[in-house]
Amino acid sequence: QVHLVESGGGSVQPGGSLRLSCEVSGYLFSRGCMAWFRQAPGKEREGVASRTSKGFTRYADSVKGRFTIFRDNWKSVLHLQINNSKPEDTATYYCAAGGTSDCTWITTDFTYWGQGTQVTVSS
Repeated sequence: QVHLVESGGGSVQPGGSLRLSCEVSGYLFSRGCMAWFRQAPGKEREGVASRTSKGFTRYADSVKGRFTIFRDNWKSVLHLQINNSKPEDTATYYCAAGGTSDCTWITTDFTYWGQGTQVTVSS
């Protein structure tokens, strides 16, 4: 059984940093695409970063240069490092697994989801 558990969310001032973590059990990183999505109130869920089974990464234009997706080589944990945060980054962030090999950001392509962790960027 696959479980994804996010943590690390919280409140941060603009320009601050956070590291989100997704503890993965029952799923091998080599199986397929893993990604971070976010959903702000009243908006659709959107992809922000993904990592293919071979380790290739991709970022949304809005976060490029500020967010980094990476895995812990010793643990089954997928991280999202958020730097230089902006108020528009405020959202619930979700970890997703089981995406297609070409790592499209269509939510229905992902089989497994975590429960989400809230990030609030405000002064």
